Amino acid sequence: MAKKRPQTKAGKQQLKDGEIPVVGAREPCPCGSGRRYKACHGRAAAQAVTELVHRPFEGLAGECDWVALRELVPAATVELALKGGLPEGVPSVTLATVLPMAWPALRRDDGSVLLALQNDTPSGDLSRDLAGTLQRALDAEPGSPVAAQGVPADGPRLQDLLDPEATFEPTIHSGFEFWVPDAENSTPEVSASLERANEAAIPTTRLSGVDAAYWCETPEKNHLRWVMPHPEEQLLDALARLHAAGTSSLGEGTRLVGSFRAHGLMVPVWDLPSAMGAEDCEKPAAELAERLAQALASDAPLTAEERRARGGLTNRQVTLS
Repeated sequence: MAKKRPQTKAGKQQLKDGEIPVVGAREPCPCGSGRRYKACHGRAAAQAVTELVHRPFEGLAGECDWVALRELVPAATVELALKGGLPEGVPSVTLATVLPMAWPALRRDDGSVLLALQNDTPSGDLSRDLAGTLQRALDAEPGSPVAAQGVPADGPRLQDLLDPEATFEPTIHSGFEFWVPDAENSTPEVSASLERANEAAIPTTRLSGVDAAYWCETPEKNHLRWVMPHPEEQLLDALARLHAAGTSSLGEGTRLVGSFRAHGLMVPVWDLPSAMGAEDCEKPAAELAERLAQALASDAPLTAEERRARGGLTNRQVTLS
């Protein structure tokens, strides 16, 4: 029989909870409990990494646009500003919806950084995962992609790295040529990935008159998908009031058909006629925003008809994340 490893007496190391270092999962926990790390303080650390953060972009400028670019928009970029400015040798940091070969990030030859938003992440905190990828990209050698990697439970989040005073202004692209400065001279692998991505991209436009509303074109009909910051229950009540009053549409031939839930926010969706372009949505969307603001301000109980409308909207919700 193997000899039993002597147990470490509790209290010997006098470590506080916040001072527990990370050791091997099967090693004795440094707190002195005598248990293996994975069954002691390692359990809490693992839970902190995997626990789902429902609103990972909360507190960032442009939270609604972060959600849209993560879930709805095929090709877009945003220039990011870091707290304290850019490090030496890094001329720019750009958020991108996706990158070639599904890279989490890319350090270009000139030292600039591209950070992908739509990649799978290893933990339940998207903000922490993206922050970890960004930090590795800033330290990567120019001309190299950044691979996916786990992050510590106490690692920084985007809210810790990005300048909170900077604006968040997405640029929507018709394709993914922003991936490479010279698409004609890119590698065969990147060229093939670029061609596949361009073929799958749905034409999308961000409305200019309201926040985080995105028009998109599909073969049969167009849609407006609008990420809204209001609490879900309050927003459902307000939309139900408009729906029951017959004022929830964007004009003739349009219809509020349901909503998504994504990263803690609601995304109402309208069906539009195929002839209705993004510019045609600007005025109706601004008018709807005014009606919605009035409905959100009401605290009157819902009528029977409004409750039925609310039930219909609730039944047509889809959770994306």
